[in-house]
Amino acid sequence: MNRLSDMQLLVDAADLNSLSAAGRRAGLSPAAASACLQRVEAMLGARLFERTTRQLRLTEEGRIYIASCRVAIETMKEAERAVRSGTDGVSGTLRVSAPSDLGRNLLVDILDSFMDLHPEVRIVLTLSDSLSRFVPDDIDVAIRVGPLEDSDLVARHLADSWRVVCASPTCIATYGMPKHPEDLVELPTLVLTTNAGPRNEWRLGEAVVRVRRYHECTDSEVIRQWAVLGRGFAYRQLWAVTTDVREGRLVLVNAPAWSTPTPIHAMYHPNVFQPPRVRRFVDFLHAEVARRLSSNAADATAFSST
Repeated sequence: MNRLSDMQLLVDAADLNSLSAAGRRAGLSPAAASACLQRVEAMLGARLFERTTRQLRLTEEGRIYIASCRVAIETMKEAERAVRSGTDGVSGTLRVSAPSDLGRNLLVDILDSFMDLHPEVRIVLTLSDSLSRFVPDDIDVAIRVGPLEDSDLVARHLADSWRVVCASPTCIATYGMPKHPEDLVELPTLVLTTNAGPRNEWRLGEAVVRVRRYHECTDSEVIRQWAVLGRGFAYRQLWAVTTDVREGRLVLVNAPAWSTPTPIHAMYHPNVFQPPRVRRFVDFLHAEVARRLSSNAADATAFSST
């Protein structure tokens, strides 16, 4: 219990930006709080905080250690709640972030099933089309689509999805069905814009084209609606337009030849002690995404022949 008390003191010091304030919260004198920090730093052989008369700032080693302390404390609390309530210990708040398209078209149903299995888990879901590969400290699991940059995060491959070119029957009747990837360069197109800029470089099978005549928007749902309205050719994930294709509002263009597989990963911080809700969710997510996207490539082939 002394170790957990030390961890809680350090977490409070990081949150309050003050070792003295953390000590007061724990009922310790400033000297006792300082002695606790020195004892932990000596045990680890690393400095956790940079201390001045005005502020307390986490070092890189401190950031890593405090993140693990948070997990250890929360895991202990969950174990106590599980024993008291007789549940399986899967409880607490689960913070998830994902791209908007994936959240609306795939993740919402997966989370709904997870909520049924684990009613004691509170979900905080963040959806955005401008999410970076970086996973903030306050996110438990981040779902990312596309190639990943090197990082110290754990990345678990969930499945591969498929990007496809699509357009409305009206758009195709007006501009014709493009036969070669280069044909799209000068045709009206619809481009999603993120923090990194417009995504106007499209990989179509072995070819890569940079479209020039495009409307752009930061909201992927608007891109889909513009495509349905016939405003141009769009480059979307198959699962985001499957319903529109099946109901005839959109047509796939040269699929699967122009369709490109894209990896989906679940990313999380490499803490040794992951709360049960995080471990259980990642396993559940892996199984569900693989199951729901198993026919993705087959759909592209089937749709192209309709």
